[in-house]
Amino acid sequence: MDKLQALRAFVVVAESGGFSGAARTLGLATSSVTRSVDALEEALGTALLNRTTRQVTLSDAGKTYYARARQILEDLAEADAAVGDRGEEASGPLRVSAPVEFARQCISPHLGAFLSRYPKLDLDITLTDTFSDLVTERIDLAIRLGTPPPDAGVISRHIGTFKRYVVASEAYLSEFGTPVEPADVSAHQALRFSYGTDRQVWIFSKDGVQTEVVVTGRLKTNNSDILREAARSGAGIALLPSWLVAPDVQSGRLTKLFEGYEVNPNHARSAVTALYLPNQRGSRRISAFIELVTTTADLQP
Repeated sequence: MDKLQALRAFVVVAESGGFSGAARTLGLATSSVTRSVDALEEALGTALLNRTTRQVTLSDAGKTYYARARQILEDLAEADAAVGDRGEEASGPLRVSAPVEFARQCISPHLGAFLSRYPKLDLDITLTDTFSDLVTERIDLAIRLGTPPPDAGVISRHIGTFKRYVVASEAYLSEFGTPVEPADVSAHQALRFSYGTDRQVWIFSKDGVQTEVVVTGRLKTNNSDILREAARSGAGIALLPSWLVAPDVQSGRLTKLFEGYEVNPNHARSAVTALYLPNQRGSRRISAFIELVTTTADLQP
């Protein structure tokens, strides 16, 4: 018995719900698939499938065996892809975790061209604003905003920085006035991102001088796009990443304030970081996706 072939046959039968469907998927004769599964059950000394004339279902033992067998086949496929991925062309499966709004604004519009460029690459993207556990969540590459804490088991690669803009709508500025100096912001409605603390400081830097301004406002959220929409509707002044609001500034929907200043909230770094495991060093898949992020997000070194 070819054990690997038998495992594949069993898994595909379980997922297809029958031998004929599995045979079509595998490109084999139904009798060949049946013999492989029969041999596997005989070797294990237990029935993995409940078979009737109408359907094929997993037995209790089959449910346990299926989960492990599927994992073995996935691990083998990843091992094959990891070796082949060191060549000239990115290929194989790539699981990516990325921040929600950053991915929507900077990555998703370019995925069609990216997949066309790498026809042998299969992409699986999960959007989350929390830090992913690369091992338990089986993530190949995590894109994160800011600089994560050091982790000896993870490679952390700085791939660029972005600017943050202080913006407001013309309607808001016409009604409440335009702040000129950083300290003026304290008298305005600040649209604030939730950083886990109620007190929020915006830090203005110019010519080596820093000015810290405590900002307050009636709206706070953990979603940048909500803040952008609120700013566009005239609800207040927002401090948002350039990759999110640059189109609004160019179109005039938002006005950029404090030209010449660099502004960041609560000492947060305006960095984009790539995280991946040491066994992914040299991966063409990883390099290709990092290149996509670097070029489409207009990052600075």
